[in-house]
Amino acid sequence: MPHLSRIALLAALAAAGTATAQPVRKYDDKSAPPFKVLKEGENPPLDAYDNFVIGPKYTPAPERTKVKDVPEGKVEQFEIDSKETKLFNPGIKRDKFGTPDPNNPKTLIVETKTMDYKRKIGVYIPAQYKEGTEAPFMVVHDGPGQASGYKTMLDNLIHQKRIPPLILIAIQNGGGDAQGHERGKEYDNMNGDYATYIEDEVLPRVEKNCKVKLTKDPDGRAAMGCSSGGSCALIMAWFRNDLYHRVLTTSGTFVNQAWPFDKNYPDGAWGFHETLIPKEPKKPIRLFIQVGDKDLLNPNVMRDNMHDWVEANHRMAKVLKEKGYEYQYLFSQGSGHCDGKAQAQFLPHAIEWTWKGYPDKKVK
Repeated sequence: MPHLSRIALLAALAAAGTATAQPVRKYDDKSAPPFKVLKEGENPPLDAYDNFVIGPKYTPAPERTKVKDVPEGKVEQFEIDSKETKLFNPGIKRDKFGTPDPNNPKTLIVETKTMDYKRKIGVYIPAQYKEGTEAPFMVVHDGPGQASGYKTMLDNLIHQKRIPPLILIAIQNGGGDAQGHERGKEYDNMNGDYATYIEDEVLPRVEKNCKVKLTKDPDGRAAMGCSSGGSCALIMAWFRNDLYHRVLTTSGTFVNQAWPFDKNYPDGAWGFHETLIPKEPKKPIRLFIQVGDKDLLNPNVMRDNMHDWVEANHRMAKVLKEKGYEYQYLFSQGSGHCDGKAQAQFLPHAIEWTWKGYPDKKVK
């Protein structure tokens, strides 16, 4: 997944005068869930719902290498102008990072401006897709580069019948990062607005421009992302569970980064492991999560004890297990935020795990 969100985040850190060096956390720390430590280059079993440690040395997955005679999918791209959409029109941006609200330590005071923007969409269509048929698909945040970047991996996984012949839709964010920027408004807020935006504005354009049909079956739909794109993937499935049942997150931002403040969800995505998953009825969501041992800690001026990415993902694993969810959790040693070297090993496995259980009759 792209590292644009990390770059923006580090810029925010610098602007806020906060140190960027991240502490190394251990898999056997007191706050960590129990882990199974894997051998070098090994990924977890596909049938496991549990917590695993990989790294610090990584072996790039063979699925990332082009193989002779494997049918190749195609990649198409188009653009959406914000002025032509109903939701997220216009967008927002800020000139400087926000300041803590003296009356509410859980939020920031941020001055924003409105803006127009254009959003690129990259679409991978497998060679096995038959025109006129409904296809399963995966939405990926912070696109559109993954459509071409994941092509060989998807070609191989589909050819080996390890995943269905799915369409991948890589969607560019609206710009910026975190509180006061369009990306933060889309990804971090605890509601179904962005899932609805994709449903109403993006998917119809994918079908029209790329001449495909996309399934309405939520079990045939996955959402995927890194950092806030990861928390956004779960937010989509949680608030629009009628649309999405499968979620893949790396370095998921399950922290308090929602803005503006919403009294119904005062902890932002930190609320997933604090209250929502433990206290609400179990939802039909299959969830893969991952975090690095050098992942983010307190990346802004807020000191609300809800900005530790490692602790947030540890807590996610605990509540998911307690609630009986189908989940798998990877703790990656020697790995930072949205770390490419770790993903080079585990991402094909993560995609295969995310789609496991999709009806065999649909994997042809």
